[in-house]
Amino acid sequence: MSEAERVVLTGASKTYETASGPTIALSATDLTIEPGEFVSIVGPSGCGKTTLLQLLAGFLSPTDGTVVVGGKAVSGPAADRGVVFQAPTLYPWLTVRGNVEFGPKVRGVAKAERRSRTQAMLDLVGLGDFGDKRPYELSGGMQQRAQIARVLVNDPAIILMDEPYGALDALTRERLQVDLLKIWRRAGKTIVFITHSVEEATFLSTRVLVMSARPGRVIVDRRIELPGDTSDGVRDPGVVATPEFNAIKGELAKAIYDAHG
Repeated sequence: MSEAERVVLTGASKTYETASGPTIALSATDLTIEPGEFVSIVGPSGCGKTTLLQLLAGFLSPTDGTVVVGGKAVSGPAADRGVVFQAPTLYPWLTVRGNVEFGPKVRGVAKAERRSRTQAMLDLVGLGDFGDKRPYELSGGMQQRAQIARVLVNDPAIILMDEPYGALDALTRERLQVDLLKIWRRAGKTIVFITHSVEEATFLSTRVLVMSARPGRVIVDRRIELPGDTSDGVRDPGVVATPEFNAIKGELAKAIYDAHG
């Protein structure tokens, strides 16, 4: 991993001007995310999770402070940061393959190269045999896989995920959590993952950040190490039944309840 992929927030805050006056969504935040980390951010609605993610994505600019990626101040969206949204944002008139290769095509990547890379990403997310399908022919979980492939094909250093599994049923969500860990390790990316689920954050992450009530700030920064963790980064789903897992989950949940009441 390159030093250039580090994320650094220094005193970064966001205030929105509303009809009733200024609203502080995110208090001054100092945060460093190292290359290759899987960082989840948890807390209830309105605590600044999505605002923080949007600052990292470049969709918003900080009111004060700085957001730096790779030694450069973030001034807008860029190819080094890919975003996976809660609802799949696939073009219904394109095939799955057409959706995934859309970015490289716009950037002028030669047809043979983009087709090869697109197929490699479809294989990586388990959709190697579904390239000719339309989005409406896929399940919700498969559509999310396609959205992840569309981000990966552009080879970003950092993947920002805004509650990508929130609308899925429990079984599909659990399956995609395991798949995401495999993709994260194989692709060698940094992931910042927004979720309301403490269990999901604990299972997926190398590190969990808990946000306070608004104005949001990071009140817990917890490294996650669980029984059976291996160098390939893939956790056995059975770890959720271990005392160690439940102790960490309980610790994080208590921090949220104490902060939000």
